[in-house]
Amino acid sequence: MNNQRNKVETAVFQKAKQNQHLCGDSYFYTETEDEYICALADGLGSGEFAKESSDIVIRIIEKNIHATVEQLIKKCNGQLSGKRGAVIGILRIDFRESRYTFSSIGNVGILTIFENGVKKRNIPNAGYLAGYHRPFKVVTDTLYPSMSFILFSDGVTDKDLSQRFLLNRDVNQVVQTYANYTNGEMREDDTTLIAIKYGD
Repeated sequence: MNNQRNKVETAVFQKAKQNQHLCGDSYFYTETEDEYICALADGLGSGEFAKESSDIVIRIIEKNIHATVEQLIKKCNGQLSGKRGAVIGILRIDFRESRYTFSSIGNVGILTIFENGVKKRNIPNAGYLAGYHRPFKVVTDTLYPSMSFILFSDGVTDKDLSQRFLLNRDVNQVVQTYANYTNGEMREDDTTLIAIKYGD
C-alpha cells in the first residue's frame, strides 16, 4: 500500500506471523495542509485480541489527528484498560514549524534517515499501554529536506534494519525490496514496516 500526497510519500509492508490470517499490527497515516501523522500499534500477543487492542489505538488517533503526540498516547492508554494492551509508535511532522515529533513505547521502533544516508535509531520507552499510568518521553527535532523515516514493529529484525535498501529515496522501492528480501520467510512475529519520505 502506498500514498503520495503533497509533501510526504508513504508505503507499507505488512505480514501476519507464520502466515496467520489475522495480523495484530494496525497502522494509520494522513496528511493535511499543515501536518502529517503516522501511527503504528502492535497488540500484545497475536490473533483476535491483539488486533482488537491495536485497532482501538488506531481509531483514537484517526479521530484526534490534531492532538499532540503526548495527548494521543495518553488517550490511547486510557482506552486500553481491561484490554490485552498494545505498544505504539507515533510520528508527527509539522510543515509550518519544520519540526518532527515522535514517541514509541515498547517494541515499535522509529529509524530516522538523513539525506546523506546517516541513520539514527531511537530508543523506545519501556513497557506497553494497558490503562496504567506510564511515564514516556516525546522527542522533537528539526525537519530537514528529503528526510526519511522507517516505522516498524518487532517482526522487523536488526538484520533487516542494517540493509542498505532502506536508504532508497523511493519509498515504494524500499517496501517492494523488503517484501522480496523477506519472501518465503516464516516470521515469528507480525511484521509491519512503514517507509516515509518527506519532500520540502
